[in-house]
Order: sequence, then C-alpha cells, then structure tokens
Amino acid sequence: MNHTTSPTLAQALAQAHTLGLARIDAQLLLLHAVGCPDAGRAWLLAHDTEAMDDTVHAQFIALCQRRLAGEPVAYLTGRKEFYGLPLQVDARVLDPRPDTETLVDWALEVIAPLASPRVVDLGTGSGAIALALQSQRTDAQVLAVDASTDALAVAQANAERLGLPVQFQSANWLAGVEGPFDAIVSNPPYIPSADPHLAALTHEPLQALASGADGLEDIRTIVAQAPAHLQPGGWLLLEHGYDQAEAVQALLATQGFALVQSRNDLAGIARCSGGQWPLAQTVK
Repeated sequence: MNHTTSPTLAQALAQAHTLGLARIDAQLLLLHAVGCPDAGRAWLLAHDTEAMDDTVHAQFIALCQRRLAGEPVAYLTGRKEFYGLPLQVDARVLDPRPDTETLVDWALEVIAPLASPRVVDLGTGSGAIALALQSQRTDAQVLAVDASTDALAVAQANAERLGLPVQFQSANWLAGVEGPFDAIVSNPPYIPSADPHLAALTHEPLQALASGADGLEDIRTIVAQAPAHLQPGGWLLLEHGYDQAEAVQALLATQGFALVQSRNDLAGIARCSGGQWPLAQTVK
C-alpha cells in the first residue's frame, strides 16, 4: 500500500460518504479525529486540501464504522451540544435529542413571570434539561433528580464544567424529594418494552428508554406523585412518544390538572404534554 500520499480532509469526508455516513455525522467525527472539535464545519471547508496523518485517518474510519453500527455520534466524540451548552455524554446516559429543547422552551415560558422559581428535572440523565434551564434563569433553584448514580455522575461533571449551580439528588422520580416546585419537568422513559425500535438503540441505557407494556408506566407514576410536590399554579411538563399525547393528556386531566395541552417538536409532532395544578381546589 502506498503511504506517500495521505488522504486530504476532503477525501476522508468523501470516503465516509461512500461508507454511507450522513454528512453532518462525518463532519463531527472528522473534527473530533483531527483534534479540533470546536473548530466548526466551516473550518473543514477552509482546510479541505490538508493531508491527514495516516494514524488519524485510520482512527476516523474506525469511528465511522462504529457510527454505522449504531453508536451515537455523541458517545463517539464524548460531546453533545444542547440548548447552546457543550455537554459531555457517554454510554451511561441518553444522548440528548434536539426535540427535548421544546420541553426547555415551554418550562422557561411557565416560570418566566416568577422570581427565583423552584424547578425539578426528573430523570436528568446528562443534566441537559436542568443545565439549560439554569443557564437561562440564573435566579432559579434547579434540582436534578435521577435514580442512576452513573447518570448523576455525568450530570454533576457537566454542571461543574459549565459552572452552573444545579443541585442533585438520587431518587426514584419524586419519592423522597422535598417540594413544592413551581415546575416539574421530565423526559422520562416512554418506549413500550416490546417496541421493535429498541433494537436499534442498543448503545443507550435501556432503563432510560423503555417503560412497561404501553410505555407510560413512568409517566403514570410522575403524574400521580406530582400534585403533592407542586405549588398551586405550578406546572408539570412531560416529554413523551410521538403517538402518546392523547394518552398523557388524559392522565393529566384525570389527575385533576387544568389547562392540559401539548406542544409540537421541530418536526411538528406533539412531543410534550403538560398541565397546571389548579390555584384553588374546589371543595367537593
């Protein structure tokens, strides 16, 4: 094999494309491989004729092959941008999805009129939601809860690196968590345990994805626990599956929540549902 001509960055990207990799994935993996993860995709264009070191090129192709086998880019690079924050993620936590930014937007809306609002993020994982809320509302008291000590370790490291004063607690949803809160937000597991799509997510922690036969087990628990932990007028906001808005709205309404509604994600799918705990309970 002739090693006198090392591939250029442009050739390496073309090679990844031939392997079947999405362009954005190839670009992020290439920036990671050449040691310039923050340089941005414009940098690649400006340097596309530069030759790659053979070792770096081999590492890049290996990363491409792992990506093709289903490993999320965020795990391969150890980085994921969420709500403008650079998070460190690995296989101990879910790879934060852009759709979840819808939940953050809604939470910021409901706490907007409040001074020093108290917010809890249940099943925080990498800390993405809690850290995004804290970064936007420096006066908020944000608590991040997870039952997984592995996940809490990842989230706490992210908080320390970003200098955000989020508090952390190990708990199973709201069990043993001190309220009351102005908003409870959660992106809980919501995939039915028999869902064939789970097979494609083998690199992510299963307990953070699946939730019983209909995928609503954890959401039922949170909806039942939430009223005792909410201020009157406080909101419960939940992310759920693409076809679960109706079922989640029904759970919220049955529990006694008012103003029950859903919000669409970037693709126009009802991705989050929530409701407000009434200011005054009518005496039966």
